[in-house]
Amino acid sequence: MFDLTGHLQHYEWGSQTALPEFLGQEADGDPWAEVWFGAHPLAPATVPGGARLDDVLDAEPDRMLGSDVARAFGGRLPYLLKVIAAERPLSLQVHPTREHAAESFAAESAAGIALDSPRRTYRDANHKPEMLIALTPFTALCGFRTPRRAAVILDGLGTDLTDRLHRLLLENPTAHGMRAAFRTLVSTSLRPSTSAVDEVVEACRARAEAGTSPSPRIDRSVTLLAEHHPGDPGVVAALLLNPVSLQPGEAMFVPAGALHSYISGTGIEIMAASDNVLRAGLTPKRVDADEVLQCVSVTAAPPLRVAPERQNPTSIAYYAPVDDFELAITELTDSLGAPIEPHRIPGSGPRIVLGLGGATTLVTSAGSHPLRAGQAVFVPAADGPLRAWGAGSFAQASVP
Repeated sequence: MFDLTGHLQHYEWGSQTALPEFLGQEADGDPWAEVWFGAHPLAPATVPGGARLDDVLDAEPDRMLGSDVARAFGGRLPYLLKVIAAERPLSLQVHPTREHAAESFAAESAAGIALDSPRRTYRDANHKPEMLIALTPFTALCGFRTPRRAAVILDGLGTDLTDRLHRLLLENPTAHGMRAAFRTLVSTSLRPSTSAVDEVVEACRARAEAGTSPSPRIDRSVTLLAEHHPGDPGVVAALLLNPVSLQPGEAMFVPAGALHSYISGTGIEIMAASDNVLRAGLTPKRVDADEVLQCVSVTAAPPLRVAPERQNPTSIAYYAPVDDFELAITELTDSLGAPIEPHRIPGSGPRIVLGLGGATTLVTSAGSHPLRAGQAVFVPAADGPLRAWGAGSFAQASVP
């Protein structure tokens, strides 16, 4: 087993306190947005001595990953585990399918666009389905409403922009009508003015205060988004989307093509090992409307909540409909020292174990290893089954 030092990401939307507290480190006044525990080459975790996890895996792929995983995923760890702490809303974004990512990555590479160039859209050739498990109350927007429901929400706001969107959805209450409405907001040639967006925000604020809104929560979301991104058409796009609220332990899955924005809260993210993010708005970073419109799915769908399944008395597992990852959470209550037989932990292959609270001891055929809250450990496939004891909790990322 290898201790992992995660790669911190200091994005402007991050919390100044949540991740330092989780990791047991001193806050420095900067926003700590994400910590990556994985082997993605853009931001790999490191092992004791400073070696990158991706280099460690490349040196012994069969032992570290297992021959089946190494063969299936080209010798790469197929998932990326993160802890995310959102103090402000993230960008309105979508992720590509594997096929589209591979084609687009190859095209940008052939064009000689450097991986770190601001003109670069595709950082790798992989898709990026992801699952988020809330550690604190967590809010988000995810997926399009039905056209008829979105029309109800737009009705009565009384601005030129919302009247236009309303008319598009009434005349064509299908995915085609929703695509036309979304295109109206993000397309470079149709993008509404700052003043038009401001009118919608004021109409939503007035409706919420009057108590006449068909969706008070979405009106509040529009007002909140406008505080952070005034004049951004992505603020208006929120009226077309589903609001999501998760309590600790609840999870949602975001497939390729699902338009979404995380708004606030702290959670565990597990995803395919990719950094391909196509932004539609709510960000100072590059927006690529053409790519978003190519990849986005406008089919009405509720947020995909993932119900955990009980695996044994101490562990539950969250299964996503992809081959790249799964995640289990274990809670142990041993208070009188090591039990005669440590508890069996579900999962196999290459695993990353992340302490969530208390203190536990991990046990494999290679030996034992202590784990505390905020600490992560990589368990090679060759170490075999994992067992544990202690009084604490941890998350385990693995391959199905």
